[in-house]
Amino acid sequence: MSEVVGEILTLVIMAFALGMDAFSVGLGMGMYKLPLRRIINIGLMIGLFHVWMPLVGLIAGKYLSEKFGTFATFIGGLLLILLGVQMVWSTFKKGDEKVITPIGFGLVLFALSVSLDSFSVGLSLGIYGAKTVMVILCFGIVAAMQTWAGLLLGRKVQSWIGTYSEALGGAILLGFGLKLLIPFW
Repeated sequence: MSEVVGEILTLVIMAFALGMDAFSVGLGMGMYKLPLRRIINIGLMIGLFHVWMPLVGLIAGKYLSEKFGTFATFIGGLLLILLGVQMVWSTFKKGDEKVITPIGFGLVLFALSVSLDSFSVGLSLGIYGAKTVMVILCFGIVAAMQTWAGLLLGRKVQSWIGTYSEALGGAILLGFGLKLLIPFW
């Protein structure tokens, strides 16, 4: 019994650490003036990606661990930089059209960018032999909750700082993407 509780506690802590990027990116994306319904959809999508990505990682297990772990981090960093630059650029551009928005394909890119690290962790947990259902439930639920918290907080901050909130949100995404790419330089 205590082994199961210890494993669940470990997975929740790991899920919280992995979900911090979803919170940070949600904070930046929340400054888009998103309606509550879209915030709910974004959180659910990121939660689903935090279920799907470690599941794929668990299945791939020890065969692909080193190669895809580094690759996933690199791609995630590039996607976040792309989203961040687009948000900053659109602040200074006339007109309201966006290159990437958190709907449709833009939402998939957004969810993928914050979920790639959970793929890497899934690879490691696959080697370790962790219980698949517990891993994906913990990762998905925690990521969705942290995304909602970040998006709602970003929405509130946006109302405080006005016009330049989207640029601030873009800077947060850009900074987080650069942080992911620093080990590659």
